Amino acid sequence: MSSEGEPSDGWHVELERLLERHPRATWPATRSSAAGFWLEVHEHLRRDAAGLAAASTDYRGSPAQLAAVSAPRLRGLVAAMQGHHQVEDFHYFPALRRQAPTLVAGFDRLERGHATLQRKIDAALAALVELSAAVRRSAEPSAPATVELAAQRYVEAAAALCHELEGHLNDEEALVVPLLIEGGNY
Repeated sequence: MSSEGEPSDGWHVELERLLERHPRATWPATRSSAAGFWLEVHEHLRRDAAGLAAASTDYRGSPAQLAAVSAPRLRGLVAAMQGHHQVEDFHYFPALRRQAPTLVAGFDRLERGHATLQRKIDAALAALVELSAAVRRSAEPSAPATVELAAQRYVEAAAALCHELEGHLNDEEALVVPLLIEGGNY
């Protein structure tokens, strides 16, 4: 879990110990159904993000197709992310905080990550709306440049969202999966 800009308060040391006991390489063989489910949900989110990124690449030359293909993919990814984050924020994180009070600062960091992801979601949705509006106005004389600019803004916003999501998922797994492997009442 990266710690840029965070004071050293000891939670990173505890996280390192936790990861020594349960290295990432051992996770696929875990018998913890909670950890397995968590990793499965994250893999689903990664696949959705990859599909969104592929749409940005595959349809870059056709803003209308980009908007049409990206809209349901972005909506699906956003819905899955927000649903997962609600379960984390209101169920898992409080329980895990009680299980591992020395790692509370890590859970605070993950919750801040949810807020950052929401800003990226908002930016991607706004860019998609802008792209869709530009495509609808594409018959206007100044439209080609406007449509291309809107497409580029959307591609950048979607890429930023996917990049932020990948980092967040990795950080979250590093903290949560070992705790789920160690067990608890969830």
